[in-house]
Amino acid sequence: MMKKFLTFIILILLLLSIIIWLNLPKITPYYTQLTKTRIGLNFDLQPESQKDAHFIGSKKCQECHEENYHDWGNSMHAKMIQTIKTDPSVVVADFTKLPEDADFTLAQAVYTIGSKFKQRYMIPAQINGKEDFRLGNYQWNSQNKKWQSFKPYKYWYKDAYPHDNKSFPTSTTCDGCHFTGYMSTGKREELSISCESCHGPGSKHVKDPKNAIFKASLSDPMRTNEVCFQCHMRNRDKRMETQDATSKDLWMDAKDYPDGYEPGKPLINYKLPAPFSPGEETKEFWANGAAKKNRTQGNEYIHDRMYKHGITCINCHNPHKLTNTAKKPEGNDACMKCHAFGSIIGPHQDRLEDHTQHKANSKGSLCIECHMPKTAKHTGKSPLTVRSHLFTFTYPAQTKAYGMPPETNACYACHKDKTLKSLQDDLKNWGKLEWEKLELSNTSF
Repeated sequence: MMKKFLTFIILILLLLSIIIWLNLPKITPYYTQLTKTRIGLNFDLQPESQKDAHFIGSKKCQECHEENYHDWGNSMHAKMIQTIKTDPSVVVADFTKLPEDADFTLAQAVYTIGSKFKQRYMIPAQINGKEDFRLGNYQWNSQNKKWQSFKPYKYWYKDAYPHDNKSFPTSTTCDGCHFTGYMSTGKREELSISCESCHGPGSKHVKDPKNAIFKASLSDPMRTNEVCFQCHMRNRDKRMETQDATSKDLWMDAKDYPDGYEPGKPLINYKLPAPFSPGEETKEFWANGAAKKNRTQGNEYIHDRMYKHGITCINCHNPHKLTNTAKKPEGNDACMKCHAFGSIIGPHQDRLEDHTQHKANSKGSLCIECHMPKTAKHTGKSPLTVRSHLFTFTYPAQTKAYGMPPETNACYACHKDKTLKSLQDDLKNWGKLEWEKLELSNTSF
């Protein structure tokens, strides 16, 4: 009798446990991550065994980490820099249509840079008294299949370099992010963005696995993002902050990467983010902080609530496979890993249609279409394909108030037959405006 009673009690407890588990917020599995102690941005997390280690290349990593190596090898990080002579097929441009005033030929080019959205070409050059590389004055736009003029000195370092592609070195402007190890050693240790770009030099770890390498996922989540932010955050040369210098003062030496940084070190000591003040539009950001250019994910994300609460880049993107990309988004499943209807973090409705006011299988019910609208281009002549990482919904009235092009607004992107005012009115009629947005809608049109 007692045995049956105990069995009954166990079954009841098991049933209650299942009910409780099924009703827990989806964010529950991330509780440990979100409640990790915040140690601050200036604390050195690099393992001691890496302090005097050197770079050994991804082939050494493959010996023990075959699956991760395989996944990385098929990602775009592995293909950022490719050698033309080794594999001519890496060239995606049509060189038969290269403009006559091009300052390079295919025969001169050694490396390709990128391919998915645009491709540029590295040509050997003697610059500033040393062997270096420079970029051709044309780049291939992979999105519209056309050559277009490329003048790298027109970016923020326009006062730091001659206005001549042949005198513009990749060593100080490109190589820190595109070649593994260059950021900290000044040597092109390995082509492209490989294992040690995110985990740091691995010579001691290879000799003895007990010698740790930096693993971002074990860190304070604010610090986890730094392996991505080292390159996916537009910046200025750090010396422009500490020495009160301008780019003109850094003639032929302005760095477009955090010089000296290695994963685990405090990125804030090496990187000066591109300047932005709310309400002021720049060449890189709209006045609301949304991206006008690619590679600004970090600049946007640090202003978002998810970042502040401890959600990291690698919660949404597999760092080895580089899944859930702009070209191949995972859809609502990526967001609903944490969010759920009626949960403490929302959406605070019972059905998708109630949240979006669109049919469940329509574009208007895709999370990224409203919370990550396309606000930027990869080149001036490219279509809008860069998705914002601000995540907060930008209302039509805000788009108008900030002087942003209508097509950067999530509503207008699909409803070009309407005006921003009518779209704002639709939101008002649906009861989708908060007090401050309601006030804005009444005063901005």
